[in-house]
Parts: sequence; structure tokens; C-alpha cells
Amino acid sequence: MTAAPYIHLAGLDKVYRSGRGDVTALQGIDLDVHKGEFVSILGPSGCGKSTLLKCVAGLEPITGGTVEIAGEAVRQPPANTGFVFQRDVLLDWRTVLDNVLLPAEFRRLNRADWRPRALQLLADLGLDGYGSRYPWELSGGMRQRVAICRGLLLDPELLLMDEPFGALDAITRDELNMELERIWEKSSKTVLFITHSIAEAVFLSSRVIVMARQPGRIADVVDIDLPRPRTLALRETPEFTGYTRRLRSTFELLGIMKKSGT
Repeated sequence: MTAAPYIHLAGLDKVYRSGRGDVTALQGIDLDVHKGEFVSILGPSGCGKSTLLKCVAGLEPITGGTVEIAGEAVRQPPANTGFVFQRDVLLDWRTVLDNVLLPAEFRRLNRADWRPRALQLLADLGLDGYGSRYPWELSGGMRQRVAICRGLLLDPELLLMDEPFGALDAITRDELNMELERIWEKSSKTVLFITHSIAEAVFLSSRVIVMARQPGRIADVVDIDLPRPRTLALRETPEFTGYTRRLRSTFELLGIMKKSGT
């Protein structure tokens, strides 16, 4: 018997109303994500990737259809969920440690109980000794590591990530891809990850959901059958290249990417 999906989307529609006319951001989204999966949502700007994540996060009301997590309809940000977004949204007047501890404060938990975990997370992500620093003293990659620590503080079952590495340089992005791969391998959290990068989606994911725009909809679903744990050397293999070629071909068929040689 197949286990019930952890995330269940059925007929999801999202329409933004305005005086200049309605805008359909998402139409007819059907998607099941099982517990422990790492699923990337890949697509061009304007296809509704971030809107979809906000609907799952309970940050945007849906216009039609169903959004469920663990069998419960989502009407507000669900418990046991961590969030990491493209902008780290750190508070510059608080230390790194105090930024990581924010989720505990929001839940009115005892900070002292969570301080050891916060320090351990910082150490695990290469920020040992940085707890007393301030965000403005850190590089962009270091700030994003702090944001990941904050998202992981309460050990959530579900991690929602909206292009968390999109603004970083290529080398730092590779480093954080490796860190995220290690974290997922160790914890087997359910991850829903938004990206523009075909290579990033293939490297990290169990499945890649390809979205098209106008309106935002699912155009393809690709299972990624590559060995784990994954290293950057995997990207040089024929198997990896085969997946990136397939995804690129899908975008070419959708008219989102020009065909090679044209």
C-alpha cells in the first residue's frame, strides 16, 4: 500500500484580483510530495514558483483547489516547517546567534534550551565562533548559512526554500549545494526547493517539477535517479548531463529557451 503524500496539492488555482483585471498566477496544480523527498520546482521568472511555495507555506490564500500537509488543510503557516528565502532577511541589529534563535522566540520557547542547537548548527555550517558577530560583518554566503541555520533551528519536518542561493557567486553556490546535500542526507527532511538553475535542480533533487508560465502550471515531472551522497564531480558524468539535456529540451519545447545552434 502506497503511503499517503506528505504534501498534497489538487487543482490548485491562484488568481490575483485587481482593478486592471485578474491575473492567473497558478492554474490546475496537482502535485504530491512524499515524506523525505527532495523536490525542486524549476522554471523561468513569472511562472509562479514563489507563489506556489507561498501557498504551501500558508502565506498566500488560494483561489481554488486543495493544499494539504500531513492530511491537514493549510490555512496558515503550518507548524514544524522551516523557511529559507532568497533574501536572508537577517536583522542587522541582532547578533548571528540571536538571529538563529528567532524561531524559538516566535514560538515563545525558552531560548536557553535552543542555544546549544543553534551553536551546533552554526558549527556544522562552518560558522563556529561567529555567534557574537553581526550580519553586516558577514559575506553574502555566510549570511545565507545563518538563514539556513535559522530555518533548521526547530528541526522542522518540512523545509521550504525559495531560490536561497540565487544571488550568490558560483563558487559559494556550489559550496552551499554541497552543505544542503549533506544536511538532507543526514536528516531526510522533506524539502521543496525553488530554483532557476537546471544543474542545481538535478544535483539536489529526487524529482524535478518543471513549470511553464502564463498561467503557471506543471509542464513536466522528471525523476532523478542518481547515486547519493552526491559530489560536484557527479556533474561531469554522462548520467547527469542526460538529465540536464532532457530538462533543457523541455524548456525548448515550451519556447522558454532557444534550441542549440539557433
